[in-house]
Amino acid sequence: MLRIATAFTLLLAAAPAAAGGASNFSLVNGTGGAVAQLSIRRAGTPDWKPLGATPAPGASASVNFSDPDCAFDIRARGADGQPITWAGVNLCGAKSVTLRKDGSAGAWVDYDQ
Repeated sequence: MLRIATAFTLLLAAAPAAAGGASNFSLVNGTGGAVAQLSIRRAGTPDWKPLGATPAPGASASVNFSDPDCAFDIRARGADGQPITWAGVNLCGAKSVTLRKDGSAGAWVDYDQ
């Protein structure tokens, strides 16, 4: 019973953050190279929308964004012209999202909440 009560308490504590949806955040280019044509979509949907921000390597850009969902895919073209997709990025409560890419590890994001 204690486990159920603890899980319920944790669920309630997390609910306000998730209920607000995604909002403005900083996007940091931590890929080590140039990125272009940044776009975003709700995870699993086909409709990509331009993101507008294209920070230089190591730089950040503010993104004005508001959506009731939390999970998004972010896509860019790398310096070699190939697409890079960061899938399932959680933007709820994220203040800063750093795009990372490695030839062996693939693409991932780091969050600064």
